[in-house]
Amino acid sequence: MDWIAGKHNAITDVPGIRVGQWTGRRAGTGCTVLLCEESQFVAVDSRGGAPGTRETDALGGANVVRKSHAIVLSGGSAFGLAAADGVMRWCAEHDVGFPTTVRRVPIVSAAVLFDLSVGSATAFPDEAAGYTAASRARAGRVAEGCVGAGTGATVCKLLGPERALKAGMGTASVVGPRGIVVGALAATNAAGLIYDPETGAQVAGPREDGGGFVGLAESVQRRTARMEALLENTTLVCVATNATLDHHQLQRLAIHAHDGLARTVLPAHTFSDGDTVFAIGMGGIEPQPDDALIAGVLAMRAVEQAILRSVRLAKGTKRLPSAGEWGSARPGA
Repeated sequence: MDWIAGKHNAITDVPGIRVGQWTGRRAGTGCTVLLCEESQFVAVDSRGGAPGTRETDALGGANVVRKSHAIVLSGGSAFGLAAADGVMRWCAEHDVGFPTTVRRVPIVSAAVLFDLSVGSATAFPDEAAGYTAASRARAGRVAEGCVGAGTGATVCKLLGPERALKAGMGTASVVGPRGIVVGALAATNAAGLIYDPETGAQVAGPREDGGGFVGLAESVQRRTARMEALLENTTLVCVATNATLDHHQLQRLAIHAHDGLARTVLPAHTFSDGDTVFAIGMGGIEPQPDDALIAGVLAMRAVEQAILRSVRLAKGTKRLPSAGEWGSARPGA
């Protein structure tokens, strides 16, 4: 039996999820905003060695809030965290936030990736970019490829940026038993190589002279100390589900989502990236004992497909070709 995708094959197939994006093509950067105002819980699991995040401590299981009203994925390295200020302003204008005795306070979680070497090193998504992306958030189809947080994303940098490939933003959804849906959104900016876990085929790798890709084993053999010093990566992922999960179950969903990342990006979770997954529980399905496991399997699959789409749908630049433009993998790589 084949996997079943949702209507739009996007994270917005989960009711209550909306996505908006701001793309700065000349600057080679952008941001993506996911609105989830009615989320029941949000969890986060960061496994890369160099994460850049905001409002993730609030999502801890021992803390009070344990939810977000919006999540921002942004380029611009740590500078790009400024985009969350604009999303917070948009939420406040729409009376979205955590209730206090004085006013509602929006909880806007964010994570960033490094793209300063792709476009302008002095440009990054700012408060205005975040506000624009939030105001554009819609249900339905989600733009993919070199848009939003994926605008400056690159992959396959194990042998240095001169052999990298262009990547971008991807999304996917999977429908399981009883109408459980898990959707994923991924901005893939990885040092690692890209593989299709279903077939084992190499989808992308460092560019080999004359065409084709360098395989994983050879990439490791050819590494140098200079390459090890390049801390300019990070894959950012959001998964969302209509399954009704407790916060500790949603935390496990984020872990399962990392399984999909690690099955597709080799290696993942290195010291030179900040791989981070947000898991959003919207609820809506009457809970059953096996829902956490079912949602976890669906999350793994959705993340795999979102990452593959983020690479396959990317278009190259004058300096950086995409995987499809460079050519297919060498047999047996």
